[in-house]
Amino acid sequence: MVRRRGVTLMELMLVIGIISALFMVSAPIMQQANRQFIMVRSKTELQQEARSIMYIITRALRQARQDSIIISRADSNQPFYSKIQFTTEQTATAYVSNTMVFQQEGTVLYQVFGAGKRVLTRNLYYMAFTFPRSDDMSLVSVSMTFQKNIYEGRTKTLHMASEKVQIMN
Repeated sequence: MVRRRGVTLMELMLVIGIISALFMVSAPIMQQANRQFIMVRSKTELQQEARSIMYIITRALRQARQDSIIISRADSNQPFYSKIQFTTEQTATAYVSNTMVFQQEGTVLYQVFGAGKRVLTRNLYYMAFTFPRSDDMSLVSVSMTFQKNIYEGRTKTLHMASEKVQIMN
């Protein structure tokens, strides 16, 4: 009786065929899982960014002097109502006025204060400041839309619902 060790060519081809079929089925699944992970991560990043920027803007707007608010745009290439400028008052004893500006330039949102200018985000798609009521200039509505490129020319967009800010001064 002769004992054989090893595998035949047919057995080897059968194993390679099964492994190839598994890879063909699992590759699209893995690619879809990766895309889903990127989408969820991008959504989370945009939500965090939107919340923090809305907090910065609303905190500053609450300190604005009502008679100093000017809503406009940075230049003719920007959307209408994409810039807000106002003066804030600090400390009750010494009224020190500071000018604050939030403006969209392309996809960048800037905060300008005094001689300083800082970038708040590079993912801004649309921004609008409006007075929701023409008879009440102490309310300002802030609306933002963020957009981020993710993969294969696709983008993830998040609209931050309008928030009405009550001016305190």
